[in-house]
Amino acid sequence: MSDIPLVLPAFVCIPLVAAFLLPILGSFGRKGRVVATALANLAALSLLAMSIASTNQFSVYNVGRWSIPLGINMVLDGFSALFLITVNLVSSAALLFSVRYMEQYTAKPKYLSLFMLMVAGMNGVVLTGDLFNLFVFLEVASIASYALVGFGCDDEQLEASFKYMVLGEVGSMFILLAIGLVYGATGMLNMAYISKAIQNNPTNVVLCFALALFIAGFGLKAALVPFHAWLPDAHSSAPAPISAMLSGILIKVLGVYALVRTIFSIFGISTTVGTLLVVLGVVNMVTGAFLAIGQGDLKRLLAYSSISQVGYIFLGIGLGGALLAAGASPVWASLAILGGLFHLLNHAVSKSLLFLTSGSVEMAAGTRQLDQLGGLAEKLPLTRASCAVASASIVGIPPFGGFWSKLILVIAAIGAGVYWAAALIVAVSVCTLIMYLKVHRYVFLGELSETRQQIKESRGSMAVAMICLACLCVFLGLVFLAPALRAELLEPAAKVLCDGVGYADKIMEFSKDMIVCAD
Repeated sequence: MSDIPLVLPAFVCIPLVAAFLLPILGSFGRKGRVVATALANLAALSLLAMSIASTNQFSVYNVGRWSIPLGINMVLDGFSALFLITVNLVSSAALLFSVRYMEQYTAKPKYLSLFMLMVAGMNGVVLTGDLFNLFVFLEVASIASYALVGFGCDDEQLEASFKYMVLGEVGSMFILLAIGLVYGATGMLNMAYISKAIQNNPTNVVLCFALALFIAGFGLKAALVPFHAWLPDAHSSAPAPISAMLSGILIKVLGVYALVRTIFSIFGISTTVGTLLVVLGVVNMVTGAFLAIGQGDLKRLLAYSSISQVGYIFLGIGLGGALLAAGASPVWASLAILGGLFHLLNHAVSKSLLFLTSGSVEMAAGTRQLDQLGGLAEKLPLTRASCAVASASIVGIPPFGGFWSKLILVIAAIGAGVYWAAALIVAVSVCTLIMYLKVHRYVFLGELSETRQQIKESRGSMAVAMICLACLCVFLGLVFLAPALRAELLEPAAKVLCDGVGYADKIMEFSKDMIVCAD
């Protein structure tokens, strides 16, 4: 238990208040815009500090002091704490990068306001213990992201934003319909009480259909194949900091977190659903890798790579869930889940850095087409070094974090006797290596054209953001080797998923203790 429940609403309130104030400050001219930028970055850093302080904690906050199931609660456990750190870490880096990068766009305070709304929505999704409020926060983050993708108002950005909005709202419709079915079948919206009701009636056809809708809706948010059509356009067209947010954390929070929380903590994992997650993960890994290799646009290549890397996450979590449901060795099940979650963290940091480096390249060279680039290593040494570090982590080259997360997945698959999965992880990693060798060959090697002799390296906040994320890529390689770090960050999250529907018992027990203390 924790004595810090009052901190939980601040993860939503701080970015919401900031989002309200930023446009007002921006209306006071240049000095107001400077203050707005500083306020947004200060808010992001405060959220990051709070999320780090919340690791390895368990806390429940009843909104308005209404007890559940009548009231709404916010829940902090190991799983949500991992995502809080990931969200606020990437958000801080992307906002820092935005300080100079977004000067090329108009209405910067409005950009910052939308950015903070997206952060508030993601933090709310991660912390809510109520199914309907999960949908509300999901829509806050989604709508803000639709606007941010089209923020530059170019034809390409507006088209991508519209496609993203249409398909995103189709996913939201599936999710809302599923919530309605669950409420109709159980009479509850609180996740813990819904879980208890489902365990008492596990064969209810309506609930099974609702689960299928959840998988389709959250799968679309996570860009799972075949629900991925919106992602390449949205991620490649958005401003670089927003591409980093979308690929680094948004698809993971609105897709991976929401789906995994719903399956493991509410409905309970089964061998069928676990196997389905494995299949979806495999399809994503292979499809994303092969589509990425053939891309001639740097950001589209990175976008398709994200589809592939999300597949690793679902493969690990799905394999662990299937093993748990089948009553197999919990050691290999927990290891597979740990590997999937560790890869999620590694990919969030590495892919965010790759999109920031792509923004640095595009800002300096004026294009992101690979066949029009080349020879930038001498002019952009920091960008090249950052891109190399992030690429090495994504590919899985030691000692970076991506190597350890993939190694954990391989060991778990071999230990569970799923040898084909281990072989596939290695094979797709080779394809990933090929795509990133292509990036470095076309962007940084070769001869620099005469028209680009005067380009300069990114400086100031853009450089600091890239350096910080590059250092984190190296640091994450130490997490697996340091038992204390692993015990604080990864193992509590894996334990929550291994406990499954035990989530409901823990919430109810905690709530009863709070009522007794109040009395």
